[in-house]
Amino acid sequence: MKISLKLIGLFLGPILFGVGLTCQHSGYLNPTAWQVLAVAAWMVIWWITEAAPMAVTALLPIILFPALGVFTLKLATAPYASPIIFLFMGGFLLALGLEEHGLHKRIALRLIKLTGTSANGIILGFMMATAFLSMWISNTATTIMMLPIALSVVQLVKHDSLNEKGFTNFALALMLGIAYSANIGGLATIIGTPPNVVFVGYAEELLHIEIGFANWMIVGVPISVILLIITYILLTQVLHKNKLGKMSNAEELITKELDGLGQWKKEEKIVAVIFGLTAFMWIFKVPLNNLIGFDLLNDTVTAMIGGVTMFIIPINIKEKKQLLHWKATERLPWGILLLFGGGMTLAKAMEHAGLVDIIAQVIAQNQLSTLLIFLILIAVMLFMTELMSNVALATIFIPIVIAIAEGANINPLLLSVPVAMAASCAFMMPISTPPNAIVFSSGHIKISQMVRVGIWLNILSVIVLLGAAFSIVEWVFG
Repeated sequence: MKISLKLIGLFLGPILFGVGLTCQHSGYLNPTAWQVLAVAAWMVIWWITEAAPMAVTALLPIILFPALGVFTLKLATAPYASPIIFLFMGGFLLALGLEEHGLHKRIALRLIKLTGTSANGIILGFMMATAFLSMWISNTATTIMMLPIALSVVQLVKHDSLNEKGFTNFALALMLGIAYSANIGGLATIIGTPPNVVFVGYAEELLHIEIGFANWMIVGVPISVILLIITYILLTQVLHKNKLGKMSNAEELITKELDGLGQWKKEEKIVAVIFGLTAFMWIFKVPLNNLIGFDLLNDTVTAMIGGVTMFIIPINIKEKKQLLHWKATERLPWGILLLFGGGMTLAKAMEHAGLVDIIAQVIAQNQLSTLLIFLILIAVMLFMTELMSNVALATIFIPIVIAIAEGANINPLLLSVPVAMAASCAFMMPISTPPNAIVFSSGHIKISQMVRVGIWLNILSVIVLLGAAFSIVEWVFG
């Protein structure tokens, strides 16, 4: 009988929990630290093996910490209602508004049309559009929307192309470009990808530092742009040159898709205004607060203003129809919000039990150079994210990174920001991230081809993130 990894994890998690509890009077750690380690071991095993849904595993602290006396129920549940949770919820609601009325597709097609109709211009257009949308809506939703349009373009090129190798390289570069751009674009904003939100939550919970939306963009946008340029050059000029010229049929297809959307509808215009005003308030919250005379606006309040507004602005008064209806929220990834809460409760317990200080002391005793610490942790995070969920990995790894930074007398933000970003740089495997899996399903990519491009992007991403840590990250967060 074949035993699955999930089944092993299902029993291994509680077993390690029990082992941890038997060690709580061993002397090296205090009893509370052993209890927290026991809970952490159970959660990590279940997250890695996916023995239970990740969101369900994230609920274990609500049961176990009060039962063990680590926290009261009130303290154990508080992180599940952290402002960071509502920031991401507001971002989800804004993204729902874009998707509900098709505005994201109109934006994507306009961006694709901007870059011309040469083969490489089309690839660049798709990459730019995917990256931009991925800054605001989920990487998965962006890729799902872009793939059918890209496949239509590929079919047109296949019909017209006499250069079989050129066509193969074009299709491969286009598919990989969409997947990689979805991952890269998410780095640019706090709400772009879950690991960013995990980090911001930990910064607030463990370091008592609020990371502003604008400050993150000052760091995230340049890193995204640099990685996007590197990816484009690698795909079109180094590894998969296509040598195809202008594609008039592709231009006709994009124009036809745009014409099919018709004129801007009232709903699209209202969503665009709400979205634009929300982004404006995120970026300029400090001068706006100075103008009104008190600190009304923060990132969470702004996100909720935008999200709630979607439900109250009518688009048809007679039919009592608003921009968003509550049923649309069934598409919200509620499990991610629970995952954030569980991760932050676990981090809070680690700090409460003194585990963060213990990790810091151990690191302080090993005299590693600052550069080596940065290099090792960024590389470990980046290559581990090829094998497991980036959200789970960030949830487990970032508190340890913060402790390591404190033990090595490094500004925790300088180390943890690039490490958190590394969690989203998954380029090698279809299983690494949903965008990779989605484009792999197109049939135009072999695993060996994704690995070949991905290994180069992984190495270059380590270099970019390492350089960013000692430049723009230090300038903004130093």
